[in-house]
Amino acid sequence: MSEMVLSKSLEDYLEVIYHIVVVEQAAKAKDIAQKMQVKASSVTGALRQLAERDLVNYSPYDQITLTRKGMEVAQDVVRRHEVLKDFLIKVLSIDESEADSVACQMEHAVTTEIIDRFTKFIEFVERCPRAGDSWIKGFDYYCGEKPQADYCRKCITQTVENFETNLKSGDEMNESTVRLNQVKPGSRVKITTNKLSGVTARRFQEMGLTIGSIVKVERVAPLGDPVEIIVKGYNLSLRKEDLDKIEGILLED
Repeated sequence: MSEMVLSKSLEDYLEVIYHIVVVEQAAKAKDIAQKMQVKASSVTGALRQLAERDLVNYSPYDQITLTRKGMEVAQDVVRRHEVLKDFLIKVLSIDESEADSVACQMEHAVTTEIIDRFTKFIEFVERCPRAGDSWIKGFDYYCGEKPQADYCRKCITQTVENFETNLKSGDEMNESTVRLNQVKPGSRVKITTNKLSGVTARRFQEMGLTIGSIVKVERVAPLGDPVEIIVKGYNLSLRKEDLDKIEGILLED
């Protein structure tokens, strides 16, 4: 996809349209105005600009859909938002509502290369035995009060003990790993491995199927294909063949 420079406002419009289209297949101008809390005339002006750039299919009094190019640009904006929000929540322990608001402001200024770096860092924090949830909780404690040297010593000792326990137990996390196409409806999985490559891998990443994401299998078609899942609030219908290459840990309800 060639680089397209859009104003913050137009990116916001694309993002809102994308979220509506994912659920309703098409958007209405009044729904866009309501979600963005702007006047109808502002929506009309933005839609005309997006249509001129071949990002939306728009004509007065008709439903709005995204063009192929528009879908790609919108997914890029949404991905930036989700990665930044995940970083603020999972790494900096920021409240979800505040993280969502801040991510919305940051997403317009961050390049794809930096977003990829954020993603890798989140994966590193979640998978490294020296990091994870306990490490993040330690950062939360550090922000609240000045830790004593003894606290750091206990933290290091506990980390080593936890790591050795996992080794002795035969790495229970790996034993419970399942492929997404084998998961029964109603079950939830935390993604640990993604063996997809190329365009398909990038598309799945844009949809939120990243390492650490929680996926719920909603239903499976009678013949086993497609499989409907829910990830980050979105309902997606995906091919069983692709889901065979994504693995995760089955979570208990």
